[in-house]
Amino acid sequence: MNVTHTFTRTQGRRSSGFTLMEMMLVLGIIGILLTVGVVTMTGVMEDADRTKVKADLRTIETCLLRYRTANLRIPTQSEGLEALVTAPGSAKVKRQFLKEEGIMDPWGTTYQFRNPGKKNANYDVFSMGPDKKEGTEDDIYID
Repeated sequence: MNVTHTFTRTQGRRSSGFTLMEMMLVLGIIGILLTVGVVTMTGVMEDADRTKVKADLRTIETCLLRYRTANLRIPTQSEGLEALVTAPGSAKVKRQFLKEEGIMDPWGTTYQFRNPGKKNANYDVFSMGPDKKEGTEDDIYID
């Protein structure tokens, strides 16, 4: 007597998909990580903008020195930093010392030039910062 028994196992076998709870948990973790990343990157970008401004100001000061060497004077207040981009009629040496985008800060405002200066003896070059207002705490000068 040969009797073959067939057993079917339904217990212990699991479908290969994810449950709704597992998916919600994973999406929640991804959301938390994205939030932390955005908050962290905001501070990094602000620091990067300030670092760029200080580098730009040093470049502008170098160009002002080159302008003074070539023309035996620094630009007047009315000529401003534009004198480094397009030589004014009174300049002895007619050449470009700086590209047009070199006089714009990261916030879309031109760097400020003051001759005579208030903070320095000869002239001041600075950015009005993110608020685009002169004389506030976020103004950036180089040391």
